[in-house]
Amino acid sequence: MKRVKILRQRRLIPSTSMLMAFDASARNNSFTEAAQELNLTQGAISRQVNALEVQLGVKLFYRIKKSIKLTEVGEIYAKEINDALKNIRNASLSAVSDTHGQTLNLAILPTFATRWLMPKFPDFLEKNPQIIINFTSKLSPFDFSNESLHSAIHFGHANWPGTVGTFLMNEEAVPVAAPSFIGNHTVLNVAEIKSMPLLHLETRPNAWPDWFNQNNLTSPTNRGMVLEQFSMVTQAAIAGMGVAMLPHFLINTELERGELELLIDTPLKNSAGYHLVTPKNYKNYAPVVALRNWLLDQTVV
Repeated sequence: MKRVKILRQRRLIPSTSMLMAFDASARNNSFTEAAQELNLTQGAISRQVNALEVQLGVKLFYRIKKSIKLTEVGEIYAKEINDALKNIRNASLSAVSDTHGQTLNLAILPTFATRWLMPKFPDFLEKNPQIIINFTSKLSPFDFSNESLHSAIHFGHANWPGTVGTFLMNEEAVPVAAPSFIGNHTVLNVAEIKSMPLLHLETRPNAWPDWFNQNNLTSPTNRGMVLEQFSMVTQAAIAGMGVAMLPHFLINTELERGELELLIDTPLKNSAGYHLVTPKNYKNYAPVVALRNWLLDQTVV
């Protein structure tokens, strides 16, 4: 009886090779693409999935000519297996990269990192010398399940699936330009800026439209110059190429040096902000907890 029970339990724990083949096939809706992802042959993937179906005694895919489609059972199973493999990957990452649990892989926004985080970060290292930080810069969206990260600093809203978000700070953007651009002209109201050449940051495409809308004005039909990076927009403004809508706390140095000047003290009200986002399975990971507490100390006004 005991042997029968063990055999039943084993039947419900398929091999990782079967599960990885099934997971890749489910995500790609293709045995062929799954094979490319896992560097196997299409036949090997098909055999692994077939073996999994036989072992479980359920049909996971419909085979329609040369395509596949998850069955209803397969759809539910795919979600559960994807989460399970994600947990295994994260557990393995912690084991192989950090035997003492003190490594932290952190994704950061380049400008936020260089302008705000790095000048302050020696304090964190001094208070937490046992933690080794590995930084990677990210501008585009990414998936924690496919990248070896413990946490990330994200700008937007705290709605990243499968994570715990900690609000850090808001971003208050203001219209600025070079003294040479402004000249002797005093900007008295928002409407005057509407006729000026505007500089747009690619990652904040709605900054100017939202600001004009906030001040009961329509956005100019001629959008103006679009630049990819914060540093490019800043330098374009310093060179006198137009007016930029930039986060106040990230251009303190340029304002103090007189390279940029505030045109009008009417900031952009933004519901988005900076958040520390962490996969739920790492929310209590000691280095993440230490970083979270330190960041909150830095951002308390």
